[in-house]
Amino acid sequence: MEFRNFDIGRFLHESWQKKPLLIRNPWACWSNPLAPDELAGLACIDEVESRLIRQSADKLELEHGPLPEERFGELGRDPWTLLVQAVDHHIPAVAALLNAFRFIPDWRIDDVMVSYAVEGGGVGPHFDQYDVFLIQGLGRRRWQVGGLCDHATALLPHDDLRLLADFQPTDEWILEPGDILYVPPSFAHDGVAVSDDCMTYSIGCRAPSRAELIAGWSEYLVAQLHDDDRYADPDLTAQQNPGEVSAEAIGRLHAMFAEKALDRGAFTAWFGHFNTLPKRTELEWQADGPTDPGHVRLLAARQVPLLRNPASRFAFIREGADQVALFVDGTRFVCTGEVAGFAELACAQGQFTVSPQLIALEAAMDLIVALLDQGSLAFDLED
Repeated sequence: MEFRNFDIGRFLHESWQKKPLLIRNPWACWSNPLAPDELAGLACIDEVESRLIRQSADKLELEHGPLPEERFGELGRDPWTLLVQAVDHHIPAVAALLNAFRFIPDWRIDDVMVSYAVEGGGVGPHFDQYDVFLIQGLGRRRWQVGGLCDHATALLPHDDLRLLADFQPTDEWILEPGDILYVPPSFAHDGVAVSDDCMTYSIGCRAPSRAELIAGWSEYLVAQLHDDDRYADPDLTAQQNPGEVSAEAIGRLHAMFAEKALDRGAFTAWFGHFNTLPKRTELEWQADGPTDPGHVRLLAARQVPLLRNPASRFAFIREGADQVALFVDGTRFVCTGEVAGFAELACAQGQFTVSPQLIALEAAMDLIVALLDQGSLAFDLED
């Protein structure tokens, strides 16, 4: 599905990370990509993250999945909402929604969460620490948006949910199928279904916190260092007060830290790994045994398309005029020349074929075999 009459440049300039925006049905042709029963079926699977939020009297109760099939028949008349995470990893038609949002770099996109609610259902007033696009799939939902929140914003006492204690809406809209509400980080918002069979697709963006970056980078650095890399002061001279930590000593200690912590090349390699780690360590497409390179060449020569695993994360970082580092599911591959071009193609498209020139390159075949083995790629053999 594609957008129609949507000014991407204007959106990025005026709204992105600045203010909420209601986008009335911008699709060339909106069609809800997932039936409610299919969503309920996903919530019953062990490997799928799901939550059920029920409204009981004046409070919300959270129940984690997987849910038994009979659970949905026991819910009664009180409002409830089902939330299923990473639905794009399982349903290609839902994954296709992301194509319209690829004016945002892939590394910033997290996944597509899908919610289903009966009339009156919702998750309560809250705020997120990332950008989110809320696409109305079926039914109608009333969205209210308030002001900015932060770590000091008062929350209601609740064991499971982060609900705002004092939500003061400043804008309100009712979304129809195909409508989109964009909400930047930290803006308070609350959505309540105003019809049964209300489905919303939430495209969330990744935004690592400074604490996550420092913690992850530091952990990586520590793992690379040797115990004999220690402080040294061969030019030590006697000082007047032995209790003082001198400015010279502080300078040496700080330099020991900064030399490693500020290594941009090492940080780049770490971040590519960190950012492409999949949510699950085991990918469903992983091969049972080593891939036969000869079979790969045969299929590639027949122009059988390669498909990217929707649960995989691909990204590349340029390392020179003719070299890129390709990161796929946490693994780094150094690619040069025509193989670098192939790496860029693999990051840009979900389906592609291998050119005859690449089939003749051992490095290209080695890369494809490695990606097939780790479950990041697969040949589309259904046609």
